[in-house]
Amino acid sequence: MNATVATSVFAAFMVLTVVLGLLAVRGHGRAGGLGEWSVGGRSLGTVFIWVLMAGESYTSFSYLGAAGWGYNYGVPVLYVVAYLSCGYAVGYLAGPMLWSYARRHDLVTVTDIVAHRFASPWLGAAVAVLASVCLLPYVQLQITGMGVVVATISYGTISLNWAYFIAFLVTTGFVVVSGLRGSAWVSVLKDVLVIGTLAVLAVYVPLHYFGGYGHLLHRMVAERPQWLTFPGHASPGLGQSWFITTSLLNSLTVVVFPTTVVGYLGARDAEVLRRNAVWLPWYQVLLFVPVLLGMAALFVVPGLTGAGSNLALFKLVVDALPAWLVGLVGVAAALSSIVPMAVFMLVIGTMWGRSVLGAVPRLANRQKLWSQVVVVAAGALALLMTYQVPETLVRLSLISYEGMAQLVPMVLVGLLWRRLTLPGAVAGLAAGFGTVCALVFSGHDPLWGVNAGLLALGVNIAVTLAATYATPRPHDPRPDTEVLAEEAWNQPVSERERATG
Repeated sequence: MNATVATSVFAAFMVLTVVLGLLAVRGHGRAGGLGEWSVGGRSLGTVFIWVLMAGESYTSFSYLGAAGWGYNYGVPVLYVVAYLSCGYAVGYLAGPMLWSYARRHDLVTVTDIVAHRFASPWLGAAVAVLASVCLLPYVQLQITGMGVVVATISYGTISLNWAYFIAFLVTTGFVVVSGLRGSAWVSVLKDVLVIGTLAVLAVYVPLHYFGGYGHLLHRMVAERPQWLTFPGHASPGLGQSWFITTSLLNSLTVVVFPTTVVGYLGARDAEVLRRNAVWLPWYQVLLFVPVLLGMAALFVVPGLTGAGSNLALFKLVVDALPAWLVGLVGVAAALSSIVPMAVFMLVIGTMWGRSVLGAVPRLANRQKLWSQVVVVAAGALALLMTYQVPETLVRLSLISYEGMAQLVPMVLVGLLWRRLTLPGAVAGLAAGFGTVCALVFSGHDPLWGVNAGLLALGVNIAVTLAATYATPRPHDPRPDTEVLAEEAWNQPVSERERATG
């Protein structure tokens, strides 16, 4: 009976998810161009941008991985809260700059920005391939996360394999048709459910199992004090140095991450992004809930090991809550997989449709179609590898974020510093990415307690500077009036309007 109720609630919301995605495109032209599909016609306001970018940060990791880290290690997992909050502060400055540059030149992806800045289509294509390698593991992780959630909240009646397929089918169904706008609409539903269910869990679980937070925290201090201090319990070197360097690296990386950039480019104006950067850190308060509940599970379901620790939160939920509420929690967690997975697939499709396939002359006039084809292909590839060789993408995920960090000089420094040359940017990227791979796959992350990605970024910047100063200064053929106009776009809309009368 419990399984029937929970799965019925889940199925109803999955249908609603697809309907919302399809309704999002109504009135905006199903036959709209690539700009409408990939960045919502650059028309999304504060609310939609807020829920969309919050959806990218609050994924299935928040329900599974964060609780699992809390269960296994303790406080080191709070680096997620630290880097996201700091990243939004960086985004307050960088987001409007990327938005204005992309709008002025009709660019829709980070690969577009790179290709335009360095006047090199092949570089855009190369970055698209590199970024896809780093993003595919995230698609696979969201498929896996949703599969675990669905199998758990259905009390085992839905198998993992079927749950994986449901994740792929639902996500592909609405993102191919409605693009970024559909993801934003579904994010509203997802955020309402996430905030509501976590608020219930934050109150109910401590009261049900411990009689309140006072008793829970007293037991933590008395029986598990190592979970409350660095480097955590039995964590692989996740001390203060690792926490600081990882938070610093990731706060820079999140700004140039392809999915974040798409969120920036979908905004109606730069002021939307500034307001968004102010309000988004408040969303990270929610991450304390699964971390704390994961630590609470130490006393309720001790002995979870390996991947089983990721189910720490759901072990508490399934055993304590009525079936209909278990279903709602499962829907919130599933949508926390679907929304970011949709944006990951959308970005991969757009990068290939624009910078790789779109660069072929005879395919250039069908960029949206090819982008949609690649969305389906990328999702299908991730699904197939989840079934057949899941460890391949898991190993690639080790370098995903640290690898994407190596785009920071090329993207941010490239827009701020006109002296940066194409050879300098390429040499730095190659050196940084090579260093990441060497350190991570040889088991030296962290190295001397420092995040390997930050060490690689240091190598990247050093090589970038050396190669740039060793090559001739690039000639900027634009007149001074165009350069001044570029700077004017970074002003708030009201100031720009006053300046132009």
